[in-house]
Amino acid sequence: MIVESVREVTQELRKDILEGRRNQVGTKETLMTEIVARITGKKKKSLRRVINATGVVLHTNLGRANLSDKACESIMDVARNYTNLEYDVKRGSRGSRHDHVEKILTKITGAEAAMVVNNNAAATMLCLSALAKDKEVIVSRGELVEIGGSFRVPEIMEQSGAKLMDVGTTNKTKPSDYLNAYHEGETGALMKVHTSNYRILGFTQEVELPEMVELGKKLNLPVIYDMGSGLMADLTDYGVDEPTVLDALKTGIDVILFSGDKLLGGPQGGIIAGKKEFIDKMKAHPMARAFRVDKMTLAAMEATFFEYSDIRQARRTIPVLNMITTPAGELKDRAERLAGDIRSAVHNFTVEVEACKDQVGGGSAPTVLLDGYAVAVQGKTLAPEKIERLLRREEIPIIVRITHNQVYLDVRTIREDEFEYIVAAFTAMDSRQVEG
Repeated sequence: MIVESVREVTQELRKDILEGRRNQVGTKETLMTEIVARITGKKKKSLRRVINATGVVLHTNLGRANLSDKACESIMDVARNYTNLEYDVKRGSRGSRHDHVEKILTKITGAEAAMVVNNNAAATMLCLSALAKDKEVIVSRGELVEIGGSFRVPEIMEQSGAKLMDVGTTNKTKPSDYLNAYHEGETGALMKVHTSNYRILGFTQEVELPEMVELGKKLNLPVIYDMGSGLMADLTDYGVDEPTVLDALKTGIDVILFSGDKLLGGPQGGIIAGKKEFIDKMKAHPMARAFRVDKMTLAAMEATFFEYSDIRQARRTIPVLNMITTPAGELKDRAERLAGDIRSAVHNFTVEVEACKDQVGGGSAPTVLLDGYAVAVQGKTLAPEKIERLLRREEIPIIVRITHNQVYLDVRTIREDEFEYIVAAFTAMDSRQVEG
């Protein structure tokens, strides 16, 4: 690695001189600094921790949900050791990996059966393939969503082998639209998709879940609800007016699909819950093996659902819920503490506390803006873009946003044990007298 880095730096230096980008070699110390920086960069892991100072709770680019302490402990326990992943200890014979989360999942949700696959797109594809391959699936035209990463309902349906039958218009879909689209022997399921990352407002109408259930009974078809966000705890008191998994299942739907790493606050995964006859079909489907999750995901998912045994406790122990439900007054106090610490350590920055609006993120609650507070920093000689870049280049990158020509450190998504590191980053920046 050392020899390789020396060669790369000297070759780049030689090329820059020959092409006129540099007219001198520089000092020995400068050259050594470049070589050491190159070696250090190569030793860094690609996937590493960052500090999220953006105020976006479920930041997709930063890994979405942080896990609870118990979920992390469960991961470490199974990662270090052999496990009963597919072994029934009581019977002394082969078991099923689905069993590890199904018991707690059905207990918490009230569903008859459940399973977990590697994400919600996989859950959607598996469900459609197992229940409606070569059949029509009726969906409202206003619910043909695209989630980040080019996950589009029509394309997933096509890949599953089901046939899309879209009904209604972008803004209005009625029960009669589903009835008129039904073809006996050709229609395999009714599907409702929660528009978790956008809203259609104004002159609108949609068919609610209870109506979908009645239509399903009338036509003798399973009703599939692709919920996406996976909210378990009612957060309406905190401004998040999203449907919950429990309320959806109480309507009598046959299958619900949702993500593990969004509002549930768990690891990446696609949770499938509902009537046993349909879940059993999916467990037996060949795609189930292709989409199955590993022991670490199962351990984290099981631990996350155990947290929901006490909803009040879950709001404290599951980071996503804790961040969303933290009162604005508490956020202001934290912002003032961080601002005071930075202010006392630097001379070349102005530091203030400002009210701001935070986002849930992750394709969830798109219209919700949470009242928050941020530490607003301006450099006397450094442009905000330069400050942002230097913070991003820290050993633990600090990811911020620039608002009104200031660097915003939004405290909703910053842990208090990260304050010291942030202060140290500004202290180092201040002491170097870096100029933009």
